[in-house]
Amino acid sequence: MELMSGNEAIARGAWEAGASIGVAYPGTPSTETMESFASYEGVYAEWCTNEKVAVEVGVGACAAGARVLSTMKHVGVNVAADPLFTAAYTGVNGGMVVLAADDPGMYSSQNEQDSHYYAQAAHIPMLDPSDSAEALAFTREAYELSERFDVPFMIRSTVRVSHTKTPVEVGERIAYERKSYTSDPSKWVMMPAFAKTRR
Repeated sequence: MELMSGNEAIARGAWEAGASIGVAYPGTPSTETMESFASYEGVYAEWCTNEKVAVEVGVGACAAGARVLSTMKHVGVNVAADPLFTAAYTGVNGGMVVLAADDPGMYSSQNEQDSHYYAQAAHIPMLDPSDSAEALAFTREAYELSERFDVPFMIRSTVRVSHTKTPVEVGERIAYERKSYTSDPSKWVMMPAFAKTRR
């Protein structure tokens, strides 16, 4: 049993699930998630130019067969919306999880948004943990669900979940083998003829 913040637990859940790629744009309350993920063995993590790039890099890595964690705060979901909505059509190869860290009460943000509406609009499933234990468990399970249903999954945290430390049962990292990439323009190239079918 360990005490972990929600951000640390999300990073741990991704690592336990075999995620090897982490991409993010920093912003409170999400920043510590990628900092924590980067500290684990066997991962590559990077700060991106913005949230749109973080999702695009993530989609590319998951198409190549890796499990990916992409993190941002709620206002960053606005920036990432273009590739995020399209990723709901293309689906995944390796599992992809996108963290949207909301900030009810605007403790460190210029506005207050609810990322549930983005998930609903994009038709991307969202898991909503209430503490660090759920944050770890939900993130870990989201990768299996992402691959089973061929869609990215979102995790929505809040500033309280992100920064409050609660007890967590940590587990071992699974031996995830990257999936091979298969060229399939009807899945990965979202020109209208393919996008309409994928929709």
